[in-house]
Amino acid sequence: MIAATPLPRQTSGWQRELAEAISDPAELAAELGLPAEWATAAAPAAALFGLRVPRSFVARMRHGDPDDPLLRQVLPVSAELAESPGFVADPLEEARARRAPGLLQKYRGRALLIATGACAVHCRYCFRREFPYGEQQGETGRWTEAIAALAADPGISELILSGGDPFSLTNARLESLTRALADIPHLRQLRVHTRQPVVLPSRVDAGLLAWLRSLPWRTTVVLHVNHARELDTTAGDAITALRSTGVLLLNQTVLLKGVNDDAATLAELSRSLHFAGVLPYYLHLPDRVRGTAHFEVSEARGRQLVDALARELPGYLVPRLVREVPGEDAKVVLAAGLIPAGR
Repeated sequence: MIAATPLPRQTSGWQRELAEAISDPAELAAELGLPAEWATAAAPAAALFGLRVPRSFVARMRHGDPDDPLLRQVLPVSAELAESPGFVADPLEEARARRAPGLLQKYRGRALLIATGACAVHCRYCFRREFPYGEQQGETGRWTEAIAALAADPGISELILSGGDPFSLTNARLESLTRALADIPHLRQLRVHTRQPVVLPSRVDAGLLAWLRSLPWRTTVVLHVNHARELDTTAGDAITALRSTGVLLLNQTVLLKGVNDDAATLAELSRSLHFAGVLPYYLHLPDRVRGTAHFEVSEARGRQLVDALARELPGYLVPRLVREVPGEDAKVVLAAGLIPAGR
């Protein structure tokens, strides 16, 4: 079982909203007008990997529809309890990539810092469902050993902040982290992977925007949006605010059975992202983590979908279909929106 990650102290509106996120399947069922039996069926899976979803995200779900694509992403189901061949606790072999507590390096020239284990939402397909966050703090204080390892390796020019969700940290903690990183001369790029601006738009507050503007590096923020209905007005406003800081905004979508595994849904998502000022980047086949086999979409189906998108959308709105394979030099690109000649 994954230990619950402590939330930050409640000092702002977004932190209060995060603390008040729904964590009880019975409450989620009542909020959406679903039968009580649904909550009973959800409980065993929620006991293994806790439910957490902000109320503002629940408000975007269709009332009374257990197949709503937003709900399916956070919905504990009995299928998570089934053992499926090839689905394991650490599908990306991240334990082998550990350079220091909280610091992973999978690819040349860049490293990934587990900034926190906390997330605003527990996505049921999360490849870090069983990640040992408690082992990533180090003995000399959070980040100290990771930052020392980064400083000692001039071959690393880009740092990726991941988690959990880095925006679960307070603005003060983010500032403390990047002040320490600013002393490393060979770091030239910063990338932040986050779902918070979409599932918890209130997180994009004045302090966060000021922090982004203050950063000395070329900064990229990679959002995680899987369905166009996630991009309501509040999420759109948060994205607009992020754009005002000058960061590059990309999106990474996970291809999920029953959520977005059809061409019309993905095309609408790409158009909605473009309207919001975000460039579709990756369409990611789900990582084969234990408890997520019911989300799997085949590589062949993924290729078909990207081919269909390439026929309908301009090339810059067609995300690359990728899979992460342990030991490879980079993510493996399976399809890039190119239609073979003569077709």
